[in-house]
Amino acid sequence: MSDFSPSGPDAEAAVVRAAQAGDQRALDTLVADHLPLVYNVVGRSLNAPSDTDDVVQDVMLQMVRDVGRLRDPAAFRSWLVAIAMRQVRRYWRIRRAAPPSGGGEGEAETAQPADPGADFADLSTAVLHLSDQRRETAGATRWLDADDRELRAVWWMEVAGQLSRAELAATLEIPPAQAGVRVQRMKARLEVARAVVRALAAVPRCPALDRVLHGWDGRPTGLWRKRAARHVRECPVCCGVFEEVVPAERLLADLALVPVPPALIALTAAALRAGGGAGAGGAGQSTLASGPALPAPRHLQRMGRGHGRRVGHGLAQRERPRRLRGRPARRVHGPSPLKTSSTPAPHSRTDSE
Repeated sequence: MSDFSPSGPDAEAAVVRAAQAGDQRALDTLVADHLPLVYNVVGRSLNAPSDTDDVVQDVMLQMVRDVGRLRDPAAFRSWLVAIAMRQVRRYWRIRRAAPPSGGGEGEAETAQPADPGADFADLSTAVLHLSDQRRETAGATRWLDADDRELRAVWWMEVAGQLSRAELAATLEIPPAQAGVRVQRMKARLEVARAVVRALAAVPRCPALDRVLHGWDGRPTGLWRKRAARHVRECPVCCGVFEEVVPAERLLADLALVPVPPALIALTAAALRAGGGAGAGGAGQSTLASGPALPAPRHLQRMGRGHGRRVGHGLAQRERPRRLRGRPARRVHGPSPLKTSSTPAPHSRTDSE
């Protein structure tokens, strides 16, 4: 943890209780220690860095505002990730409601930018120096539907040791047994997506696959994933892509988190100052809310130098400017960072693709 570091098995719960009592150091510690987790969960769920930063700020603002209402401090981590998931779902609901900009119905959730170098999968590859099948697994995320990307993001955190299975189930707000079933189905679709990625990368590529993909604009969507997967399973040339595949959980185990970009650290601190940092107990002046001229808290500054909790092997050099609340900007996930969204009912999936 950061400067505020109780010891013992219940250390995190102790920090939460202190934050609820109004200890600003504890609140700053919660923000600094959990920003990398939120950034990775949101980033892997959306796979769109242009919107990830805004959603992450929304999550951290809601955490600071609502932590005082948390009844069980030991459940803080799953409670926080559940907030992140609700913000991600809110993003997708608003995006679905937006006027279509092209493409077939139902493709908005899987359609990615024509330049995949701008997405979170390539960011993971570049920053964490992924190679071979790890890169392939990260790239397969682009071919998953929104619900599967959301579940995979949380499952990745479980495999990486950031969440337990009980916390994963609590995050999804479903029983552990049902969570296990959903994870297995998502993993099956992830393996299909990995096979598609491998078949597309083959040199030379199967001519029959090229014919199947005639008219494809290069944007990964659920429709084209199903067409390509059907061909790969039936084609004697492409079926070899299923051989020598290492299970995804072995590839992702102990993989570091993508570090939080310095620009996002600064913007999060500024957003918390603007939104009021002392939302837990009200006692004491927030170091985050002391005025726009102050630097980020020491905990966030140290994260910017690579000392956050499991934040990888260095910082991403992604210093493009971001927009703060209240300034004209393109926003697709809602007008107010402080408005709490209701939790939608869990979605069931029967598609085997």
